[in-house]
Amino acid sequence: MTTLFDSAPGFDQPLAVLKHCHDRIRKQLATMSKLLEHLPSHGADQDARQAAQAILNYFTKAAPFHHEDEEINLLPELQVTAKDEDAALLASLLPKILSQHEEMAAQWQELEKQLNAIVRADDGAPASLSAAAVQLFNDLYTEHMQTEETQIAPMAKRLFSAAQMAALGTAMQARRGIAA
Repeated sequence: MTTLFDSAPGFDQPLAVLKHCHDRIRKQLATMSKLLEHLPSHGADQDARQAAQAILNYFTKAAPFHHEDEEINLLPELQVTAKDEDAALLASLLPKILSQHEEMAAQWQELEKQLNAIVRADDGAPASLSAAAVQLFNDLYTEHMQTEETQIAPMAKRLFSAAQMAALGTAMQARRGIAA
């Protein structure tokens, strides 16, 4: 039997792990959009509560690790390594990336309250999720991931030595409390 975790890349491929996180974020964003459509006609039924809990689990546990991977390890290491045109591109991208992390965290606080209310609701009770908040969160993450996948990850892949990649993977693994 194959599970999601069987197909996840190992920390010896840290950029692949980051991409895998993006794929999981996309899955949770899609679930949130489906939940938005589901609630008006079904309320907080079992499916809605399970979906809301899955979204909460991901964005309160895994997503913060992902942002720390970038802010504490990946981006600072790129700043040290990048030269000339790469350094200029990184300098232009970095403020926006960090600002997006802050915006996503702030937007998440609003969505987290709404999702917790769905999880705690009685079976089939009326429940809602702000379509505007879901759209903004989705748009923020989509733009953010696009920048990272088309600019940041390719730069790291091109510039990092094997030792830098190993150090990034080791830090990411330790952050998650996973034994080597």
